[in-house]
Amino acid sequence: MRHFPPQRIVCLTEETVETLYLLGQEDRIVGVSGYAVRPPRVRREKPRVSAFISADIPKITALAPDLVLAFSDLQADIVAELVRAGVAVHVFNQRDVAGILAMIRTLGAMVGVAERADQLARSYEERLAAIAATSRPGPRPKVYFEEWDDPLISGIGWVSELIEIAGGEDVLPDLRRKAAAKDRIVAPDVVRAAAPDVILASWCGKKVVPDRIRQRPNWDTIPAVRNNRIVEIKSSLILQPGPAALTDGLDAIVAALWNEG
Repeated sequence: MRHFPPQRIVCLTEETVETLYLLGQEDRIVGVSGYAVRPPRVRREKPRVSAFISADIPKITALAPDLVLAFSDLQADIVAELVRAGVAVHVFNQRDVAGILAMIRTLGAMVGVAERADQLARSYEERLAAIAATSRPGPRPKVYFEEWDDPLISGIGWVSELIEIAGGEDVLPDLRRKAAAKDRIVAPDVVRAAAPDVILASWCGKKVVPDRIRQRPNWDTIPAVRNNRIVEIKSSLILQPGPAALTDGLDAIVAALWNEG
């Protein structure tokens, strides 16, 4: 990082974009991921320089960033190229709710607004606590969350936690500690045996087709399928570990579990 706070930031994933906007620091952003859609004006205001596991390195270096923000081992190849090009990079790797809150505070400190970031994180902590404390009618619904359909992938950490905060019970809670998607592949029979009351699906950027879920062999015995409780949650709300998941993503889970909204 050449300057503190950095003046020219490129964000390779969407959650850091949204966080910087919420912190009033959007003027520092000079390039964003093509998936960045929050707030909506980001699509008009900022040049897109990357997908998720690929990026236009010359386009990024031409922006002369003094900081690039990346996420996880999935962006390791992009990061290596940028580091070799002499660019300062910070790679976040938050996988749970505590990690999301820490990311917000860390990013705030990096851009010189630590107090504002702490206030933002604290507001989310209070919101999560209030939703978790809400009394709900009836037993906790059993929930299967599907991140991909072929093979079936479930259980990403923060989503599993948010299901519980929303008053549900994740039917595959042991998978939440597995960071790599390949370690969260589940057999269709395991889901069938778990008998979820609700199926939440977010197929990582492609549209969920509920009929494809219904037509899986022997899945007609699953309560969620029988009772037509298969709900898509947009990837931009739930699969990015940032403010969206803690706000609109969580609200979408609550609505799906308790038939609200």
